[in-house]
Amino acid sequence: MDKGNRINLPIGVFDSGLGGLTVVRAIKKILPQESIIYLGDTAHLPYGTKSSDSIIKFSLANTRFLVKKGVKAIVVACNTSSATALKKLQEFFDIPIFGVIEPGSKEAVKFTKNKRVGVIGTTATIRSKAYQRELKRIDPGLEIHTKSCPLFVPLIEEGWVDNEITYKVAEIYLGELKRSNIDTLILGCTHYPLIKGTIQKVMGKSVKLIDSGEAVALFLKNFLKKKKILAKNKNPFYHYYLTDFPQRFKKIAERFLGERIEIKKINLG
Repeated sequence: MDKGNRINLPIGVFDSGLGGLTVVRAIKKILPQESIIYLGDTAHLPYGTKSSDSIIKFSLANTRFLVKKGVKAIVVACNTSSATALKKLQEFFDIPIFGVIEPGSKEAVKFTKNKRVGVIGTTATIRSKAYQRELKRIDPGLEIHTKSCPLFVPLIEEGWVDNEITYKVAEIYLGELKRSNIDTLILGCTHYPLIKGTIQKVMGKSVKLIDSGEAVALFLKNFLKKKKILAKNKNPFYHYYLTDFPQRFKKIAERFLGERIEIKKINLG
């Protein structure tokens, strides 16, 4: 397909559930003329507790779906997929595919002053050491502190984004990181910006929170600009697909995005 025909094709975004909407919101803000097709693989949520083989299998199926929809680039909004499956996806598909780990890491290195950086994420993301490797690649002098926070995703999917229980869980998870004197904390799961206020309250105002959604949206903008395929849509469209229909998804999604949305349920087989 020639460049002229590709320009106004949509951006594909996938995640295991609600979290990728933080990336969608960032892309809409930073690239307002781009159309977006979003896929939430809610049937297999959460990815963070699954095996590497399962995560790769789900990620391949998600990518195939978006490629069939005719997207010009794909953002793997899921940190767990980015950590586990991104290289496999880039080898398998002839389309630009971006993860959230490199952009988020670059933002953290840019902001840290004392070279003490924290990373929170799902069990699979932290276990993969993907952020540790990327951060050390950019700046070998960093001191990196990590913590898996597996309960955050189910709490967020339940809609408990501003809840006393979520705050108590955050206090328990983040206590060790708070004592480690980090000045920058990467929210290594795209669900986590949905409880950014709670995390900031626990960590204190002196700690800079890095939202990988915003970082990858800027990364994407630079790529599209460089390739001269920035969209010029006057009326961009936004399509949302789920592999299962959790009861609260639509309500939480609409509250977060600030608009009514239509969601279609699909079966990836």
